[in-house]
Amino acid sequence: MHHDLSDVRQGLQDDGVDVLRLIYSDVLGITRSKDLLVSQLERAAAHGPAFCQGVWVTNTRGGVLDGHGSISDGLPDLVSRLDADTIRKMPWEPGVAYVIADAFEPNGDVSPVAPRSVLKAILGGYQAQGLVPVLGPELEFYLAHRPDGSWERVLNKTGRVYTTGSMVDPEGVFLWMLRMIDQLNIGAFAGNHEFSPSQYEINLWHSDALDASDRTFMFKTAVKDLADRKGMLATFMGKPWNDEGGSGFHVHFSVTDPDGTNKMHDGGSELSPVALSMIAGIIEHANALSAFTNSTINAFKRLGPDTLAPYRANWGWDNRSTMVRIPPERGQGTRLELRIGDGAANPYVVSAAVLAAALDGIERGLTPPAALDGWTYEDESAPVLPMTLSDALDALAADEILAEKLGSLFVETFVTLKRDELERYHAEVPDPDTRDVTDWELDEYIEDY
Repeated sequence: MHHDLSDVRQGLQDDGVDVLRLIYSDVLGITRSKDLLVSQLERAAAHGPAFCQGVWVTNTRGGVLDGHGSISDGLPDLVSRLDADTIRKMPWEPGVAYVIADAFEPNGDVSPVAPRSVLKAILGGYQAQGLVPVLGPELEFYLAHRPDGSWERVLNKTGRVYTTGSMVDPEGVFLWMLRMIDQLNIGAFAGNHEFSPSQYEINLWHSDALDASDRTFMFKTAVKDLADRKGMLATFMGKPWNDEGGSGFHVHFSVTDPDGTNKMHDGGSELSPVALSMIAGIIEHANALSAFTNSTINAFKRLGPDTLAPYRANWGWDNRSTMVRIPPERGQGTRLELRIGDGAANPYVVSAAVLAAALDGIERGLTPPAALDGWTYEDESAPVLPMTLSDALDALAADEILAEKLGSLFVETFVTLKRDELERYHAEVPDPDTRDVTDWELDEYIEDY
């Protein structure tokens, strides 16, 4: 929805906001931002603010790679445009509010590499089918501190999954974070300590795919800011510790008609043809999809047999050992759960890639293999997923359909960043084939993600 900037300024000033923190996601999922003085909003946001397009190919070590809008193009501008519908006051920073921005080329065209724009393009494909994707994110994260110069978990007592209170939050930091996230008004409704020590989860309500991705991005941004204010680190890095499990990014998703009627069931207990085709599309593109849902070298060290993370491209009814789980709710609650995602993954990219794969299944009327029962890790009827980022990128290179749906320039930019990551890892790690978490990974990922 278009908003007149003078009306936006007046509304913010009436609400006691004098600084608007404009944020957007780069390709890696790292938050980029600029603080705008609300008193100057009409001039500051009428045609921008502008950023350098080199941000799309800047790695976590500050290296600027070559690619679209980068060095070989003379480092041109990207122009941001705030989406006033995403404004949220920051309760822990009086007078400041978040707002999410879209990115455009200097000539006014939509940026082909901005993750939010890539997701919007995929949603257009669903609109053409008369469908509205609905997503519900589930993210886990660790709280860490650095008492002796290296990052350590705040807690180390095991066995406290689904626990709250002082035993798992002795300084009340998580409870404070939960209250702040509630006041941020991004749809949080519950939180608890997770399976591993010092691992937590805050649950967000489902909504249409763009809104859900915006709220997930803002949630990750806020959680890291909040933890830092308490002298801690919140990390969504998939597997920061060798002796404990990883942090996942599970996505519950469904489609409705424009009136909000769930289209995933047949009116009874069975899945609808469209739901089955969505499952088939995801399994068809599972190997390439894993490059986006598990977008770091570290992410693949969380996967494997008997890990409660997916190992094979399969699906099943209420089965947490499969890649695609069908939760038991029916009617309006009928949905799929993709369990392969890693906490460090970019919410917009995960949403776009998953929905692109499912859309291909719908458009081609694909049929999935049989649902699997029991503990499926050793069931060889389904192929093993890629177990390294390199293998996943090779699968992405071979998947022309998924690359076309997401856009060649976006995929090229993503692959450029990830190949650079692999090159640096192989050059600097003595045993790059190790399944152990290395110091290189901690330096590369734990703070940024």
